[in-house]
Amino acid sequence: MNFLTRWDPFDELTLLRNRMDRLLNKINFEETPALTTTATWAPATDIVETKDALLVRCELPGIEAKDVSVEIENGVLTISGERTIEETTQEKNFHRVERAYGKFVRSFTLPPNFATENVNATFTDGLLELTLPKKEEAKPKKIHLEIRKKLATAA
Repeated sequence: MNFLTRWDPFDELTLLRNRMDRLLNKINFEETPALTTTATWAPATDIVETKDALLVRCELPGIEAKDVSVEIENGVLTISGERTIEETTQEKNFHRVERAYGKFVRSFTLPPNFATENVNATFTDGLLELTLPKKEEAKPKKIHLEIRKKLATAA
């Protein structure tokens, strides 16, 4: 007795998608093994552009300034560091642990119109603030227009 199996094109598309996902995940892990294996969390970061500067604010609660590194190389701003877990003892029973611990790395490509030599950095109460001033040629300039009146012509 022969059974007919109904062909479903969506089954093949699902199979193809699963294979593509596995391939792309494999490529991603091969390209950046250091970042994917060491960075376990990423702090929230805001980037705001004003008329004079680029402001970067990165929330790093529970981290000391000595545990944070800020680097700018080839137009890429990299903020990295580590939040270490608090002292653990056998006497403590954790009911829930939601805060992330371990190393983190955040990298941002900077626009070319910012002066990376004059960066101002402050670290207060777990908030890292970086100010990257704009280059002079990138700042908006106001141009004064001279208005000339038309002379009346004789008729």
